[in-house]
Amino acid sequence: MITRRQAVASCAVQLFGAQLRAQPQPGVAITMDDVRWQLLPEARREEADARILAALGKTRAGLFAIGEAVDNERGSDILKRWSAAGHFIGNHTYEHRPLMGETTPEEFESGILRTERVLRGHSGFRKRFRFPLLKEGQTREVRDRLRSFLAQRGYLSGAVTIDASDWYYDQRLRERLAKEPAFDVQRYRQPYLDHIWNRALFYDQLSHDALGRSVPHTLLIHYNLLNALFLGDLLGMFRAKGWRIIGADEAFSDEVFERKPDTMPAGESLIWALAKETGRFESRLRYPGEDDTYEKPLLDQLGL
Repeated sequence: MITRRQAVASCAVQLFGAQLRAQPQPGVAITMDDVRWQLLPEARREEADARILAALGKTRAGLFAIGEAVDNERGSDILKRWSAAGHFIGNHTYEHRPLMGETTPEEFESGILRTERVLRGHSGFRKRFRFPLLKEGQTREVRDRLRSFLAQRGYLSGAVTIDASDWYYDQRLRERLAKEPAFDVQRYRQPYLDHIWNRALFYDQLSHDALGRSVPHTLLIHYNLLNALFLGDLLGMFRAKGWRIIGADEAFSDEVFERKPDTMPAGESLIWALAKETGRFESRLRYPGEDDTYEKPLLDQLGL
C-alpha cells in the first residue's frame, strides 16, 4: 500500500520532471560576419564557401557582409550562393571602420549606404545592420544619431547576443599555416569549440540573470578558414549539449532585438549591454566584452 507521504513525494517528482520538460532548450542562430574571402589561403578559397554552406545545410543563417570585401566578382558569387540557399544578407558597412576614433558619423553613414548599393541586387539582402566590432558610438549624441539614421533607412537590428573571438583563433591559425604549411589544423578544433561553448554558457547565464530567460541567441562568428574547417563540428557540439539550432530570422523576431540599451560607450553584445544597463552586474562585465588579449595566454600555452 502506498502511503500518503509516498504519494505526495511521487507527485512532487512528477511535477519537477514536467517542469524540466517544459523549459525550452536554448536556441542559437548562426550569424557570420565580414565575408573577407581574400584572407583565406588561396589554395583553400574554392572549397571554403562550399564547406560552410554544406555545414549549415537547411539551417538558415545571416551573413553580414563588408561591402568592400564583396564588391567584386567572387564576392558577388558568394552572395548569390548564400541567397539561393535561403540565407539572408545583412549590411556591415563598406570598409569595416568602427564607429569610434577618427571615424565621423557622416563617413559611417556613407559606408552604410554604399554597402546597401552593393548588396541590394541580391535576393537574400535584408535591411539588417551590424556595427563593426559591435561599437555603436562613444557619445550619446553619436549613438542616437545612428539609431535615428538606421530607423529612417528602414534597418532592423543585427545585434549579437553571444560574442566571441573566433577571428583571433583564425588569425593565429592562418599565421601558423603561412610559416608551417604542413601544420595540423585539427589542433585548433577542440580549443575553438571550447572557446565558443564557454562564451555561449556565459552569455546564456547572463541572459537568465538579467532578463529572466534564455533569449533566442545570435552567435557572432566569421566567414573564415576556421569555420570552413569546423562549423559542422560547432553545430554538432551545440546539438549534443541540448541546444537547438534555429534560423537567424527566427532569432531576430524576438522582442529583445527591439530594445535600445542606454549604455556608454554603446555597443558590445546586446545581452552584455542590457545587463550593464541594470547596474547589477559590473563585476561580471569586462570591457570590451571579447578581445584577443583574453585568448592569447591560452593559445600561447597550447602552442597554437
